Amino acid sequence: MEDCIFCKIVRGEIPSTRVAESQWAIAFEDIAPKAPVHTLVIPKEHIAALHEATDADREMLADCLLLCNEVARIKGVDESGYRVVTSDGPDGGQEVAHLHFHVLGGRKLQFGV
Repeated sequence: MEDCIFCKIVRGEIPSTRVAESQWAIAFEDIAPKAPVHTLVIPKEHIAALHEATDADREMLADCLLLCNEVARIKGVDESGYRVVTSDGPDGGQEVAHLHFHVLGGRKLQFGV
């Protein structure tokens, strides 16, 4: 999608601090972190939200979640614990219409981060 901010990050048109990359996804630092570790994992191809995923997206979704695990290991929170969150649609709190997962950690997290 041409005007999607996350698609522009994937294409390198907007700078980001990349943490990791896999076949189907990239991980980069959130610009407004809510925890000491706050990394976003997004698919390289545009899909607006989780509810738009189909059976054809299974491999991509699994890859995204495995990249979340890799991010936790890279950031050193894989053993102490971390949270993976995705929001779906406006009522779910989704602010960018491109599927993304937040990897949060680095301190004891409460409900709501």
